[in-house]
Amino acid sequence: MSRGGLALVSLLGVALVIFFVANAHLLYVALQSQPDCVPHVKTSGEAAPGGVVYGAAKSAC
Repeated sequence: MSRGGLALVSLLGVALVIFFVANAHLLYVALQSQPDCVPHVKTSGEAAPGGVVYGAAKSAC
């Protein structure tokens, strides 16, 4: 393999490693983070504090 070809393969390998590490980090952060609870419409239909109306599909709060 020529010197230029070896450099190209090495560069491609480094780019792939960076790509997979970055995606692994994004996946880790997405699975470890828990968003804060926000005021939303309760099941009985009353409004949340401040008159803001959010409807949660499945409330975890």
